[in-house]
Amino acid sequence: MEPRLIAVMGPTGVGKSEIAEWLADRLEAQLINADAFMVYRGLDVGTNKPRDKERYLLLDLKDPCEEIGVGEWVGLAIEELRRLYAEGRSAIVVGGTGLYVRALFEEWSNLYPPPDPDLRMALEEELREKGLEALADRLGRFAPDVARKTDLRNPVRVRRALEIVLGGARPLSFVLPEFRKWKVGLDLPVPVLDERLDRRTVKLLATGWLEEVQSLAERGVNAECAAMRAIGYRTLLSVVGGERGLEEVEPSIQLETRRYAKRQRTWMRTEPRLEMFSALDMERLREGVSDRLSALM
Repeated sequence: MEPRLIAVMGPTGVGKSEIAEWLADRLEAQLINADAFMVYRGLDVGTNKPRDKERYLLLDLKDPCEEIGVGEWVGLAIEELRRLYAEGRSAIVVGGTGLYVRALFEEWSNLYPPPDPDLRMALEEELREKGLEALADRLGRFAPDVARKTDLRNPVRVRRALEIVLGGARPLSFVLPEFRKWKVGLDLPVPVLDERLDRRTVKLLATGWLEEVQSLAERGVNAECAAMRAIGYRTLLSVVGGERGLEEVEPSIQLETRRYAKRQRTWMRTEPRLEMFSALDMERLREGVSDRLSALM
């Protein structure tokens, strides 16, 4: 059988990992993480990271205060996929970061490699000392066309645009190996998923999420670190710092999670060649995916 490259997509909490692992067992395939926050070491509980990490590639790549962009992730994924294809193995890409999946499967040509560390450090220092407006003005002077396409209120995007302009980086150029590609989308009725997500927040808090954030804070991780953009982490840092109570923030984390799931659904509606399946009944879901997979073979 030709090696396959399958993406399993869907909103958070819908059951992507369960189906991806089942597919990997069936196809003897390698699992590849496509979640932007599961790449961070130490973020296990709150990101609901898979228990069997050894089955996955591209987990735990970065420290919490390091950045990773879509270009860097795609570059790492391509290296692994070339190796797997040469070995005749299939791959299952699974995660909630739709941008990663789309950039990889659609072979985007406007991605850039990681920036020069010294340049990034200098720009971060300039941002701290002079503020966002100074960096935005600098971008406008050096590259007005780029500035017009950049959200100048977003410090991460402004800094990244300057890294590309000042560093002279060239876009990544890649072609996927000749896998047979398939994108599987999972979803649930909104009330069902919302209830599931609310219960999951309660469970994660009961099984060590706050203690995980406490441990990160003791290691010097603060609200400005990249990994803290993950849902709930900055909020729980405020609990660790004594600014808010846990009972107070639990509903806000639940609301943030539900809103994130809504944004993921919106993204999926524009995903090219995505085949949707209901995850309401896992047994029927497996049957439907199995039948479709057999037809594609």
